[in-house]
Amino acid sequence: MSDVLALLQEFHREKLAALTRHQAGARLVGQYDANNTYQYIINREDTQLSWLEAAIRDLGGVVAETAPDVGPGGATAAAVFAEDARDARTFLERWRPRVEALNNARHRQMLRVVLGEVAEQQRFFEQAGAGRTDLLGRRGEEVGARVGSVMADRWIE
Repeated sequence: MSDVLALLQEFHREKLAALTRHQAGARLVGQYDANNTYQYIINREDTQLSWLEAAIRDLGGVVAETAPDVGPGGATAAAVFAEDARDARTFLERWRPRVEALNNARHRQMLRVVLGEVAEQQRFFEQAGAGRTDLLGRRGEEVGARVGSVMADRWIE
């Protein structure tokens, strides 16, 4: 079980770093639909991390509480999207073979679900980079185009 625990802890650390990075990316991406997509991704990653944390604790392990500060390298939304799409692709390439080799069916299936959601994230980032705004669905024509952008900081004093 120690091999499974070590794998889950490593996977958790990488997902926690991705969450931190996506939070930083959301502060740079002001377009409403793209920002809403980041909020959706961040929410899903919170859920994924809770699954991983429960599995790690069930195996008697310790959960990493902090992630390295991994902010986006690019200053434009397009650069952030490209970087996030590339990171998701690299994550999938690195983890798919390791997850499939995992003997524990319960943990393997949980990680497969997470990998499926990372593949969805990759698609979102690629579509956002291509200028798509219908990332989470389409608005009715009567609503029209959104005007303005999301503020980087939510609380202003």
